Amino acid sequence: MSNRTEVAIIGGGIVGCAIAYYVSKAGIDCTLIEKGDLVSGTSSRCDGNVTIVDKDPGFDSQMSWVSQELIVDLHKELDIAFEFRALGSILVCDNEEEMEAAKKWVETQRKAGLKFNVLDSSDIRQESPFFADDIPGGLECETDSLINPYLFCYSLIEKAKQFGLKLRTHSEVKAISKQEDFKIETTNGTIIAKKVVNAAGVWAPFIGKMLDIEIPIIPRKGHILVGARQQPIMMRNVMEFGYLMNKFGRERQVDPQTKEHGVALVLEPTESQNFLLGSSRQFVGYDGSVDINVVETMAKRALRFFPKINDFKMIRTYTGFRPWTEDHLPIISAVEKVPGFFIAAGHEGDGISLATVTGKLVEELILEKENTIIPVDPLRYDRFVKIPVT
Repeated sequence: MSNRTEVAIIGGGIVGCAIAYYVSKAGIDCTLIEKGDLVSGTSSRCDGNVTIVDKDPGFDSQMSWVSQELIVDLHKELDIAFEFRALGSILVCDNEEEMEAAKKWVETQRKAGLKFNVLDSSDIRQESPFFADDIPGGLECETDSLINPYLFCYSLIEKAKQFGLKLRTHSEVKAISKQEDFKIETTNGTIIAKKVVNAAGVWAPFIGKMLDIEIPIIPRKGHILVGARQQPIMMRNVMEFGYLMNKFGRERQVDPQTKEHGVALVLEPTESQNFLLGSSRQFVGYDGSVDINVVETMAKRALRFFPKINDFKMIRTYTGFRPWTEDHLPIISAVEKVPGFFIAAGHEGDGISLATVTGKLVEELILEKENTIIPVDPLRYDRFVKIPVT
């Protein structure tokens, strides 16, 4: 395998795999570099929600909508099925105050052309017989879907290989330097590239430091519990409205433990009839250990909305790191300080939802296209660069 490439992509998670697909498809000589196996980091420790329902109205929601449309296209184009289920998703409310906020949320999203609907208490009961009787209602987004992140990544890569992608796994990047070209030193040899895309997620800051670039991404740990019941709980993904409040740092009326651990209900049914249960949000650095107190809090929160599933079996639990940025938007951008260097990271909990639009946008940035699939200004790296006071 040649050690020269036009574009080197660092990071073999869902974002890196999507970039590899679109860049290779565009006919660009491309190499994907991953320090372990494909999908061995954050993308292997998350759910498979492709959602707009949990996005802030405006640019965030519109970006997610574009990404959803691309996944629908990929469902038809890719050779390996990735458990794509376009069932929509719902948010449920804990109380009447949240219900009023949900109605306003739906009104705003509908004005933007998105397919949101208000659900009353009877609609919620039709979703699942296991819901608590006192849930006042919620909302749904019709276009949301579920995928298997593992299969999606491998499906993208297998297709990208047909377009000429070169894959370097078990190749941890140890140093990067630039003269005319980039010299990328890995544990599995040196790669010379004209351009580099940093898609390393929560590890993106470490790659940036190799070129003296400060990347303001912080790991935000989350727990997921894998559970099982003899009778399925429901068919589509459900979150509580408080998930949005946790994500964007808004005040909630919950017990101290739920607030401390940043816990909010997320339940995703899998194709194997198990379910994934979350979620939590904690800033604890790179400590990936499982905290049983957080797991217990998540289970208790689930029982508030599903009191009739207190017989479910816990198969296992694990943690992952969300790459958090201060404004909750990713960095998808060239870096002027180092020409030819691009960042595609900082998606927090939206990497699954936004991978496809990220991949397509990076391809367009590399090709220096004037008209891009979404506006680039809200995602620019330099939005975080502080201008000195004179």
